[in-house]
Amino acid sequence: MPTRSSPAAARSPRSGTALLVLAGLLWGTGGLAGSFLASRTGLQPVAVAAYRLLVGGALITAYAAAAGGLRTVPRTRAAAARVAATGALLAAYQTAYFAAVKATSVSLATLTTMVAIPVLVTVGSAALDRRPPTLRAAGSIVIAISGLMLLLGSPTSTSGNRATGAGLALLAALGFAALTLDRRAPLPGLDRDAMAGLGFLTGGLLLLPASLVSGMELPLRIDAVGAVVFLGLVPTAVAYTSYFAGLQHAGAAAGVVAVLLEPLTATLLAVLLGHDRLCGAQIFGAFLVMVSIGIHQAPTRTTATS
Repeated sequence: MPTRSSPAAARSPRSGTALLVLAGLLWGTGGLAGSFLASRTGLQPVAVAAYRLLVGGALITAYAAAAGGLRTVPRTRAAAARVAATGALLAAYQTAYFAAVKATSVSLATLTTMVAIPVLVTVGSAALDRRPPTLRAAGSIVIAISGLMLLLGSPTSTSGNRATGAGLALLAALGFAALTLDRRAPLPGLDRDAMAGLGFLTGGLLLLPASLVSGMELPLRIDAVGAVVFLGLVPTAVAYTSYFAGLQHAGAAAGVVAVLLEPLTATLLAVLLGHDRLCGAQIFGAFLVMVSIGIHQAPTRTTATS
């Protein structure tokens, strides 16, 4: 997914950050929606992921078509390769994460993935910019990791292979980081929303064979259909569209904001809508995550000239 900022976009980092915050908040609803869908239908995680990518991709593509973005999509090998690469990364990210959950546990897979993503994005941004991370950036990541470990707890796994699960979670984080750090110049005529929609559809199609084997029967009930529509619309179509637009304005490093807000939002929703309760350590962890976001987004005395 291209994220190179235009000169106009580079002058509006605040709007980009607002879009990233929106994406993180909406992503936080995805876990509850996916869990609700699975519990009401008996769908396996890979089928839930396939529905998410297919429905979300269809909605984004429909929006792009209504805006005229599909009319300019080039019928070239370069465009097809760009869409295929985006779809493959999305499918790999979803598949690796859910495989990590199956190999270990939800808590361990989530913790490993969410801790790895900010580190990979920060290190990757520094490598692409050919300069080491600033002391403030490194400090904010250390605080974020500490906060996430407290917020998400200290997961244990009594069964499964922890090494395999951790490796799969790291692979999932790597796939997401690769999407975030992609700085290739946009192809002429390839609209950003059209690119996202087609990429999601491609990722969903790649997951379709495994999903069909596991079972994709969806009961025609309002709760099941509503959960699929919500999962495809809110934490997928709207959230990812906001995320990639935010990256274009604020840059890849700022994308860490959305990543950190996702588990924080999911935890708070579990408390508000479910029966979960936060202990003192989790409350302090949430505070550290917010401190990290504040440090990361605080204005600096010098502005980037690139």
